[in-house]
Amino acid sequence: MYRHGISSQRSWSLWTMIFTFLGVAAILGVTIGLLVHFLAVEKTYYYQGDFHISGVTYNDNCENTASQASTNLSKDIETKMLNAFQNSSIYKEYIKSEVIKLLPNANGSNVQLQLKFKFPPAERVSMRTKIKAILHQMLKNNMASWNAVPASIKLKEISKAASEMLTNNCCGRQLANNIITDNRIVNGKSALLGAWPWQASMQWKDHHYCGASLISSRWLLSAAHCFVNSPGLHDDIALVQLAEEVSFTKYIRKICLPEAKMKLSENDSVVVTGWGTLYMNGSFPVILQEAFLKIIDNKICNAPYAYSGFVTDTMLCAGFMSGEADACQNDSGGPLAYPDSRNIWHLVGIVSWGDGCGKKNKPGVYTRVTSYHNWIISKTGL
Repeated sequence: MYRHGISSQRSWSLWTMIFTFLGVAAILGVTIGLLVHFLAVEKTYYYQGDFHISGVTYNDNCENTASQASTNLSKDIETKMLNAFQNSSIYKEYIKSEVIKLLPNANGSNVQLQLKFKFPPAERVSMRTKIKAILHQMLKNNMASWNAVPASIKLKEISKAASEMLTNNCCGRQLANNIITDNRIVNGKSALLGAWPWQASMQWKDHHYCGASLISSRWLLSAAHCFVNSPGLHDDIALVQLAEEVSFTKYIRKICLPEAKMKLSENDSVVVTGWGTLYMNGSFPVILQEAFLKIIDNKICNAPYAYSGFVTDTMLCAGFMSGEADACQNDSGGPLAYPDSRNIWHLVGIVSWGDGCGKKNKPGVYTRVTSYHNWIISKTGL
């Protein structure tokens, strides 16, 4: 009995050791697997960069329309950054870089950048060093043209939320870029979420009746005929003051107002958006609709076979004389938006009037916002 008992105890201890070993091995295997997975799987990282420009003062806080000089500089910096990263050893990890602000300081201006990369967490330290080195070299290469100070470059990692906050208060910035496959609001194309974050729907008894554009945290810009029965076509513009300020988010942003001197040329690309009917006397869409249009010269729009002189200098035409794309009923008051060289969007027109929807030789007619720039500023203080 005694010997049998000893033999049984030894056998049980052996199996205990085996199971313990297997359990520890399994735990180690899972731990190592998770560690390898964590270190190998790519994550998206966001950075804020800053550098100094000496002797030249810019003041573009991104919340209002930028001067042409700061727009040109920002575009040049963004182009040079893009080229620098795409021609570097980390071109596969690079996603995006842009200029956020140009602000004056004691000896010139400070340039604020936003950058986005994707790489495994194990490369976090080395990637930051590489990114900063590439930016430093880019500044050295442009010391003469920008008065850049390479030694002033700073780079810090920020959260996704902090990255979004950098641009939420900026005007004319999209969350998503749309790829257009269908050019019509009439029988149209649904917009991506966040593509047009300044588009507002004005509603009566829970039903959409007109569009509007968010131009600040307190003001909407729309069409006058949305509020009064106006038999005339002139001065079709209205400002709406909100009862409460809007809090900007990645899905709620304002559009830039154009400078009074901004000029649009024939065939410039613009976009109209709205929740109006899909065709004349048709149904309403659930998702915001969009269409890429072309600016049409007023002389063509005023031809005898078109609008016979009814289009004035305070109006502009957009669409196609063939009638292939147009705004429609209840799109009134909505934005006609134009992207500048940096893809920052400006409110150049307000959906106003037209003969039907998408008819040949009857393009949409819009209130020309530049004609009312001073009036808008005087009323809103923007």
